[in-house]
Amino acid sequence: MNGGGGLGAKLHALRLELETLKIHGHEYIDGVLPPDWLKRLDVKKKKQEDSLEKITADIRECKLCPLCKTRTQTVPGVGNPRARLMFVGEAPGADEDKQGEPFVGRAGQLLTRMIGAMGLAREDVFIANVLKCRPPENRTPLPAEVEKCEPYLIRQIDMIRPEIICSLGGVASSTLLKTETTISKLRGNFHSYHDTPLMPTFHPSYLLRNESAKKDVWNDLQMVMKRLGLVAPAEQGKS
Repeated sequence: MNGGGGLGAKLHALRLELETLKIHGHEYIDGVLPPDWLKRLDVKKKKQEDSLEKITADIRECKLCPLCKTRTQTVPGVGNPRARLMFVGEAPGADEDKQGEPFVGRAGQLLTRMIGAMGLAREDVFIANVLKCRPPENRTPLPAEVEKCEPYLIRQIDMIRPEIICSLGGVASSTLLKTETTISKLRGNFHSYHDTPLMPTFHPSYLLRNESAKKDVWNDLQMVMKRLGLVAPAEQGKS
């Protein structure tokens, strides 16, 4: 009886393993399979089938919230698909809504200079927003809009797998971290978003109005650079 039961258990395990291999194609499952193994494989399979191109296409066709009726065009994000560093703002502005690219106005030009000061170019990083459509009159994103749009950002993070995310401004930072803590208290320390280290800092548009805050932002970016092993161009060659 015991021998038959043991054989039955082995055959059952083998059947599950063969079904797993049929679904996944190459991954060997050893030991006891978790109760939700099919669900786990389905999630993993969906991630493998996803791509930045598909995410962009989904964003451009998105009609999950009323912003689809007021936008000129969507602003999915732009940059290196294998970026080690990702910048995330709150939402597109008027210039971004017209051009379909994030951070292209005066604030975007300053962000480009900030990236350059780190020894990088815009093409080296990935730049996106929490919302992919411009809110009317550049108002603060509504919770319902964030709820519908944030999954696109998470999918982008899953594809890019950045080593660090830098959130720009109080709205983006508090939205991602699900907190009411002000940006002044959040910045200067690493947090975590979607299992990725996140450094909040002031938004470039804030720096255009408050130049004294540039020193704080540079301190934040230097902490990011240290983790990434980057050396600023101004410091290269110094002993």
